[in-house]
Amino acid sequence: MNKIKVLLVEDEQVLASIIKEALETRDFLITLAGNGVEGWTLYHQIKPDLCVIDVMMPRKDGFSLVHDIRQIDGQVPIIFLTAKTQNEDVLKGFEMGADDYMKKPFSMEELVYRLKSLIRRKLPEASKEHIAAQKITTIGTYHFTYSRLELTHDQKTAYLSQREAELLDLLLQHKNDLLDRRTALLKIWNDDNIFNGRSMDVYITRLRKYFSEDPNVEIQNVRGLGYRLIEHRN
Repeated sequence: MNKIKVLLVEDEQVLASIIKEALETRDFLITLAGNGVEGWTLYHQIKPDLCVIDVMMPRKDGFSLVHDIRQIDGQVPIIFLTAKTQNEDVLKGFEMGADDYMKKPFSMEELVYRLKSLIRRKLPEASKEHIAAQKITTIGTYHFTYSRLELTHDQKTAYLSQREAELLDLLLQHKNDLLDRRTALLKIWNDDNIFNGRSMDVYITRLRKYFSEDPNVEIQNVRGLGYRLIEHRN
């Protein structure tokens, strides 16, 4: 089995070495970059399966790097590393297209778990669920392919992040019915804390923007309860 290629972009040399050693003992293949400019170059060279990117870095910060990656690749899973007190940085990271975040300090076991979780979503095993995911779902004038993280409208394709696709898929499973807020948080984030709730709100806002070309598709906020994806009929 091929090792999972991880691009690690972290300017703290000691922490970067610890992460690299810990992941390599668990059969990940790590390419290390010490700043965002180097990370951008290595991204093109190795085409990683996953990216782990620090927020605060010299020359090119993590936000700028992820923004550039998302301009050409909407599918590679990205985890942000952020200082413990930088909550607003985490929300901005989600807006840029990150799929997950880790607050420093963190345990290596948790990082490994999150990496494996993201790669499983990207590379699902053959199963009934995977076969079903290959199907194209029509929503108004849009077409959604979950397995490819693609939302197509008028021959234009938007490449969703993994979290965007998961949330949209969950909304579609409850189409025209209420998607309970806590249910969504536990299923996608595995935790219904307030901070994850704010993160989910960011993703809902982004999904609304994707559907802005069709007035018959609406994501309603049911205050205090959850969300409802409505497909209006003419």
